[in-house]
Amino acid sequence: MTDDAQQTLDDATAVLRSALAGDGAGVVGAFDAVVDRSGLAGAYGVAWCLAATMLGDDAPAGAAALDFPDIDQADYDTRWVARFVSAYANDDADTGEALFGAAAADGLLPDCLLTLAGSTIATLRSRAD
Repeated sequence: MTDDAQQTLDDATAVLRSALAGDGAGVVGAFDAVVDRSGLAGAYGVAWCLAATMLGDDAPAGAAALDFPDIDQADYDTRWVARFVSAYANDDADTGEALFGAAAADGLLPDCLLTLAGSTIATLRSRAD
């Protein structure tokens, strides 16, 4: 594993620890630390890692369809997470990067990343049950 890959995993772990503790400010702070050190590309890597964690090792290979009734009525951050995770599931980094950039341009990236972290924790908890 490269140092960059290990750093991404360490950063994702820090985000998930904060999310697990219900510390939204800690989640945002962990992402801010990544941005300070590695820019938005670093934060994107951590978000991509969270999507991988959410889907797990048993994710089916091949095309995944976004099946989320009334997605267009959901809040921005919820729509973003559903689409970002779908991009990951489809190995579509271009779409993931476009979604990430759009959320940053809209000033909503912190909300989206917070929702992604919370959704990842909720998924991990449901798997444990």
